[in-house]
Amino acid sequence: MVKREVDFDSSRPSFRFILKKLNGSQLSDKEIETIISDMDSGFLSETDIAYFVSSISKHGMTFSETKSLTKALAHSGKVMNWSSKIIADKHCVGGIPGNRTTPIVVAICAAAGLKMPKTSSRSITSAAGTADTIEVMANVSLSVDKIKKVVDKTGACMVWGGSLGLAPADERLLEIERKMNMDPGPQIIASILSKKLAAGSTHILIDIPVGPGAKFSKSQGKSFSKLFYKIARSFKVKLEIVFTDGSQPIGKGIGPTLEMIDVLKVLKQEEKIKDLEEKSLFLAGKILEMTGKERKGKGYSKAMEILYSGKALDKFNEILKEQGLLKNPKIHSGKYSYSILANKNIKIRSWHNKELNNLAKVLGCPNIKTAGVLIHGHNRDKIRKGSPIFTMYSDDKVKLINGKKFLKENKVVSF
Repeated sequence: MVKREVDFDSSRPSFRFILKKLNGSQLSDKEIETIISDMDSGFLSETDIAYFVSSISKHGMTFSETKSLTKALAHSGKVMNWSSKIIADKHCVGGIPGNRTTPIVVAICAAAGLKMPKTSSRSITSAAGTADTIEVMANVSLSVDKIKKVVDKTGACMVWGGSLGLAPADERLLEIERKMNMDPGPQIIASILSKKLAAGSTHILIDIPVGPGAKFSKSQGKSFSKLFYKIARSFKVKLEIVFTDGSQPIGKGIGPTLEMIDVLKVLKQEEKIKDLEEKSLFLAGKILEMTGKERKGKGYSKAMEILYSGKALDKFNEILKEQGLLKNPKIHSGKYSYSILANKNIKIRSWHNKELNNLAKVLGCPNIKTAGVLIHGHNRDKIRKGSPIFTMYSDDKVKLINGKKFLKENKVVSF
């Protein structure tokens, strides 16, 4: 059945509940369930949902409200069931340019024998999400039945959650959040866990980048993680949270294709993308340990063994083949480019993550897959006079011009 967005009826209870939350009052389990139900049925307009998102951003949510929101979102669509007792998953709260660890982590863990049906959202505040990046090479819009076949054969998948009917109400929330460029904390928890619960996950690793330029400071991350752990326990899910460096981009490419190029370089061991490789090995190692595949302290070395042996690359190719490889994937940067050159010998002091992500969006990300930004150094790296600091790419000349205009008003890097 195709859902239709209708004119909002102010007499509906959900209208009063949204106003109640907007005014700072706490919502009950039934009130949140009603809002999500009306959202899923198409009775809430984009404006109404925006008010709900704004109310969460402004007033936050209690433990009880966050649990209710998670449950309502998880039950708004299909729920997947698996015969395996352990279903692993990994998620990053986002916001860091590049940082495309998931394809590498999934390939390593599946090669180690874990079941990992990875469903991902598209980008919200970043230039690309995992689904946007995988879509450069393969189909990510699979049915639930097709996913089960892929996972049964390969042990894993990397697909767009929005195509599955898993927590569909969350997709409506995410759609509005993208337009508002907002991602409130309680909604992050409810969004992540509802999707994981719907996908049948039992063991989940959460990556929270912290520091200057990240969504959370270290203290905010720790406070956020306490609620995350509490909500996960209430649903009897094993959860581990790691805090990683969010002060700068991970990898070199920012944008779907540029990030895929980095992923392939790590998997093929063609060129060292050191920070992306090390973070991927760290995360994969943690998953191998928390699922009992490896003893504590041995996960990193096992993950490294799988990557360096070529088994992760073989598994990655196997997964994408079963999902449906594109006939002629465009694994190259946009045809129009412009480099910012150093006018003297410099040392990079810091990258500005939010501005970098916004620049990539101005250039066309994630819709123009080959658009984005390629950085030529990280914090504390030296760039010689006349050498590029970063390069902008797009297949749209106008967007490249807009990127140049963006740089006149926004600083993406400091020296």
